[in-house]
Amino acid sequence: WYFSQWFIFFVFLSFSVEAAEKDIVFLLDGSDSTRNGFPAMRDFVENRLSVDDNKDRVSVVQYSRDPAVQFYLNRYTNKSGRPLNTGAALQYVKDNVFTASAGSRRLEGVPQVLILLSGGRSSDSVDAPASALKQLGVLTFTIGTKRSDMKYKAFSIFVFKMRWWYSFILFRIGKGHARCCLKIIHYSMISILVLFAKLFYFMSSCHFSVYTAKKDVVFLLDGSDSTRNGFPAMRNFIEKVVEELNVGENKDRVSVVQYSKDAEVHFYLNTYTKTKDIVDLVRGLRHRGGRPLNTGAALQFVSDTVFTNPAGSRRRQGVPQILILLNGGRSFDIVDTSASVLRQQGIIVIGIGTRSSDSGELQKISYDPNYTLSVSEFTDLPSVQEKLYSLISTGGNCKILQPKGKDDIVFLLDGSDSTRNGFPAMRDFVENVVEKLNVGESKDRVSVVQYSRDSEVNFYLNTYTTKEDIVDSVKGLRHKGGRPLNTGAALQYVRDNVFTNPAGSRHLQGVPQILILLNGGRSFDNVDTPASVLKQQGIIVIGIGTRSSDSGELRKITQDPNYTLSVSEFTDLPSVQEQLSSILVLFAKLFYFMSSCHFSVYTAKKDVVFLLDGSDSTRNGFPAMRNFIEKVVEELNVGENKDRVSVVQYSKDAEVHFYLNTYTKTKDIVDLVRGLRHRGGRPLNTGAALQFVSDTVFTNPAGSRRRQGVPQILILLNGGKSFDNVGTPASVLRQQGIIVIGIGTRSSDSGELRKITQDPNYTLSVSEFTDLPSVQEQLSDVVFLLDGSDGTRTGFPAMQDFVQRVVERLSVDDNKDRVSVVQYSRDPAVQFYLNRYANKSEILDTIRGLRHKGGRPLNTGAALQYLRDNVFTPSAGSRRLEGVQQVLILLNGEGSSDSVDAAASALKQLGVLTFAIGTRSSDSRELQKISHNANSTLYVILVLFAKLFYFLSSCLYLVEAAEKDIVFLLDGSNSTRNVFPAMRDFVEKVVEKLNVGENKDRVSVVQYSEDAEAHFYLKTYITRKDIVDSIRGLRHRGGSPLNTGSALQYVRDNVFTNSSGSRHRQGVPQILILLKGGRSFDNVDTPAFALKQQGIFVIGIGTNSSDSGELQTISYEPNCTLLVSEFTNLQSVQDQLSSLMMVTKPKGRDVVFLLDGSNGTRTGFPAMQDFVQRVVERLSVDDNKDRVSVVQYSRDPAVQFYLNTYATKVEILDIVRGLRHKGGRPLNTGAALQYLRDNVFTASAGSRRLEGVPQVLILLSGGRSSDSVDESAAALKQLGVLTFAIGTRSSDSRELQKISHNGDSALSVSDFTDLQRIQQQLQSSLEAVVIDVTPESPTVLASVLKQQGIIVIGIGTRSSDSGELRKITQDPNYTLSVSEFTDLPSVQEQLSSLMSTALVRATPMTPTVTGKKETEFTF
Repeated sequence: WYFSQWFIFFVFLSFSVEAAEKDIVFLLDGSDSTRNGFPAMRDFVENRLSVDDNKDRVSVVQYSRDPAVQFYLNRYTNKSGRPLNTGAALQYVKDNVFTASAGSRRLEGVPQVLILLSGGRSSDSVDAPASALKQLGVLTFTIGTKRSDMKYKAFSIFVFKMRWWYSFILFRIGKGHARCCLKIIHYSMISILVLFAKLFYFMSSCHFSVYTAKKDVVFLLDGSDSTRNGFPAMRNFIEKVVEELNVGENKDRVSVVQYSKDAEVHFYLNTYTKTKDIVDLVRGLRHRGGRPLNTGAALQFVSDTVFTNPAGSRRRQGVPQILILLNGGRSFDIVDTSASVLRQQGIIVIGIGTRSSDSGELQKISYDPNYTLSVSEFTDLPSVQEKLYSLISTGGNCKILQPKGKDDIVFLLDGSDSTRNGFPAMRDFVENVVEKLNVGESKDRVSVVQYSRDSEVNFYLNTYTTKEDIVDSVKGLRHKGGRPLNTGAALQYVRDNVFTNPAGSRHLQGVPQILILLNGGRSFDNVDTPASVLKQQGIIVIGIGTRSSDSGELRKITQDPNYTLSVSEFTDLPSVQEQLSSILVLFAKLFYFMSSCHFSVYTAKKDVVFLLDGSDSTRNGFPAMRNFIEKVVEELNVGENKDRVSVVQYSKDAEVHFYLNTYTKTKDIVDLVRGLRHRGGRPLNTGAALQFVSDTVFTNPAGSRRRQGVPQILILLNGGKSFDNVGTPASVLRQQGIIVIGIGTRSSDSGELRKITQDPNYTLSVSEFTDLPSVQEQLSDVVFLLDGSDGTRTGFPAMQDFVQRVVERLSVDDNKDRVSVVQYSRDPAVQFYLNRYANKSEILDTIRGLRHKGGRPLNTGAALQYLRDNVFTPSAGSRRLEGVQQVLILLNGEGSSDSVDAAASALKQLGVLTFAIGTRSSDSRELQKISHNANSTLYVILVLFAKLFYFLSSCLYLVEAAEKDIVFLLDGSNSTRNVFPAMRDFVEKVVEKLNVGENKDRVSVVQYSEDAEAHFYLKTYITRKDIVDSIRGLRHRGGSPLNTGSALQYVRDNVFTNSSGSRHRQGVPQILILLKGGRSFDNVDTPAFALKQQGIFVIGIGTNSSDSGELQTISYEPNCTLLVSEFTNLQSVQDQLSSLMMVTKPKGRDVVFLLDGSNGTRTGFPAMQDFVQRVVERLSVDDNKDRVSVVQYSRDPAVQFYLNTYATKVEILDIVRGLRHKGGRPLNTGAALQYLRDNVFTASAGSRRLEGVPQVLILLSGGRSSDSVDESAAALKQLGVLTFAIGTRSSDSRELQKISHNGDSALSVSDFTDLQRIQQQLQSSLEAVVIDVTPESPTVLASVLKQQGIIVIGIGTRSSDSGELRKITQDPNYTLSVSEFTDLPSVQEQLSSLMSTALVRATPMTPTVTGKKETEFTF
């Protein structure tokens, strides 16, 4: 039986596989014990091998005590001898047969196969040589007899996590039996060899196994009118393919989708787990019909809907994803984009078409042209069935993971005295590795660095773009020499100077960063920190050492023993070359695979913070808390623009493990969570911890997106009563709109937890933290109750759309969530019950087909009671008695005619979680009575509530939003008289959607024509009703001309101010909505720029009469300009306006630190470093909001890094930590300030001043300046730089006042060690930074140009202001005039004369020189 099973297995694997080249070595047991069986072994080897010199190569080795290579099979004689040394024989074939000189093509990537026929137990150990063969990548088959040692499985197939051991026990191995048995298995053996050779490369590089019967297969069927006759054949074809698959939940999964104009899912990948169920469903498929044929849309549909987690796809687990398209015609839409998306996702598309199909289109869609099959008609499908099986069985998966030939590789070579003799070998090694790379500017890049005491770059990543240039440079390398060996400093050096943008690194584009270290001795300095930093930056380190190296140190550097290679001497480097190449190839492939997977998860974005009780009392429960967080995080859709996560632990005080913007990948978060250590400590100050997360974590710099309206969720895991008061901080969190979910144990104070969550529904309890999983995985029964009365007729399509979008994000198909829809007016009508539909597509189809019920009056109370009695019941599909959460979502358009009290209370008692959503016509108090109930769970609160919040914020329903200050600026000139009512209605409708309140949204309205007039300010009204009443009473102002520039200046100076109610200093978004119907009579450039500088988000709405270019100048960005033909059409841009208002956010700041590095600050410099680090920690660098530069100065300045040098916080902090004190005297602060103005606050250095981003300078000065600071300080102020000057008792306070932006910006400490005292004061100023800078007038700018020695020649027309021109040129001789520009030739000679000889006042640009000289330049 055993033997027959093997035979069947081999025959199965040999099915439809083409031969591939391979090198096969037969290792034959030639000891005394195999004398009788040897002829059978010889026949097995000899008879059926078909050897082609250009394909397969064969070698035969026979062994007993020692091995002997047999070159010709027909000259073979029995070797005989004893004992049997299998270990020695394996070592022999490794060293002498699997080598290039012996004909092995291993280095060319040809699979290496060893077949061992053994008849007895080895006398020596096989462990080490077996392992060596595995490392070499040799695929080993062992065939033994009953005398063989089962331990041969130790080296039997496979290296790459394949645990199959093929051992054939040949009982009675007599002369005849052995020959017979070996003949029987021979055919199977050859087939499996072919298959393994074909898939060998895939096995060696992929991180999942294709040998398991595990695939996700989706059939996409053309169901258009043209395939009606061929559809039965398509159905039969699918049935036959499915019968060949190994269907099961953990095996093969199948889905079928049919499409024409749009696509429809018949069943998902997780709908059926048995072949019979799938076949039955397939047999019952009906042709869909329809036109046109939209193949592109269908491909996008399967990508978004079927190849997803909720639909049963296991792409994230590495299971091969296969799409089989049966297509009978050319697509009406474009297929390119959606086909590319599928390919990027790693989905293998096999396209099968008929003669009516477009073959070129099919090839575009298919994963590879080889995966395009063709039949004349669908009735001929059986003819391609075998070819399809072949494609499915191999899966094409190697191609999915093919590397893109795009790596940044840096070689770091030990050039110390001790490696002088080995250096030529190191050089050859580098050359050989480079020879195998695919070098090019957009392919592989290479750098070489040599080090001993310090490091020296031989060439950077962007120095050479051809392999020849690199190889020539490597060949010319000279040994550096020197001591001691500072490997730690060298690692830091390559990180700071080589793995950077200017040096050619493409890490920001996601290109793999690889460092290959060749090290010949122990480091004199510490390697721990720089090695850790390299790992944090995602740099893969491969360490190669000699016997003189410290192996432990190398492992620390690589942080993975698999990437630590060793040779006795550098002359032995070729022995690890292939191993290195394998690591490089594997990494490149895995990196590409990971970077190309875009998983579709149906969750709205949210910011989730875990606050963990780390006090002494939770020590035993901490591992369970850790596991709980890990499981919750794995359910989230983590990403920079998706879900963000932070973890904080507390006891006496709180500590952030990572912020919301620290990590953007699930894996990174999970890895960090797994490594969390219990903090310990007492007492437990929960109140202080809540305040801490409010002040430190739920903030912009820490990655919170609260101001963009993203849900903020705090999950508190608490194991005891707090020592301090929790009331105030809990209230603060609630005011900020943060949802707090409290999970406690029996040791917690339940009353205290309820105070913290401020809603009993969000307070969960377990006896111990080990019971946490019990509150995690929850199911939901969701009932939608829709107001179908006469008053909602026009709004009903929007309600349908809302329900569809919520259902799209529920997990219906795997029977987790169930859905019911009920419509009501006078009485309720069930559209479908909870147990009516089991898949999402059926529910969505029914919702799309709903008809408005109509009727009056609206009896909400009766409808709620009806749900309690008839829908939330077992007979209707409710699983309430099984503990499944019951959810009711009510969409209501007006107050109820009956009482809702009793019915709402009854639903609450039943444990139903109710969300009531109303319009402005609804009764808000009534909705509050209906809403919210007890017994809600973590799943519902965290996932469902977040989803609903996301949708509610985009609908026309009343929801809480982030606070904003909104000013409407209305064109009230004569030309808008007739359309003013439409403008008024528009403003009213926008206000209706806002969440007006003193601490919520504030509104102001200003009307203008020749001048501007405020109707009411931001602080005038605090209720929506008052604002709407005022708007309705607005009267058209009239007047001309239209001075939009003056009006913009007016709102900046009079409305967006503290006294008028603006909260810009608190960081509240400032929005100006301009409705303008004509071209401005005055200039808008300067005031528009001033508004941008102040961070005001301007949305410009114009008509056909407006100047679109002028509107774009005024608007914050061009896409913030909306146009309508007339103001009566304003409603058409209302949704666009809402969208723009939702995404408003500050652009950040450019922050420059200027550090006094003179001799007098040497002892205080570490404190200055710490201060800078703490400030940077609070900035929002990683999302490209804030940028940072550091400059150190004494006699002259030295830039440590510019504003555009680093894009991540971790890089900046690392550099700041490594700063060395500059030293020197005297202290020239004036020159340093001028240097910053000319060289750092510039676009080329990364300044975004011209984009309106605030410019901030923080000066830390420890003494009085030797030069004057007056001019340079004034120049920075004119530039709009906000300067904070911080000095010590040795500083000149009056000098600091001059430098600072204003008196409040000059801060003082006794010495730099006292900087922490003013940290919070500075931080508050920074967080509220808005620059009240008077925009630079042309004359001010002209003065600056003159200071820089720039000659300005002004040419104007009769429309120009001649006085203004003279101010700009600052010399009447350089002011020329023409009547029109067509007359410019008349001043051409005059211009030439001016340019030929000019007296120029030149200010030298070096920071240490302040003198001026006059120089005559002759052109």
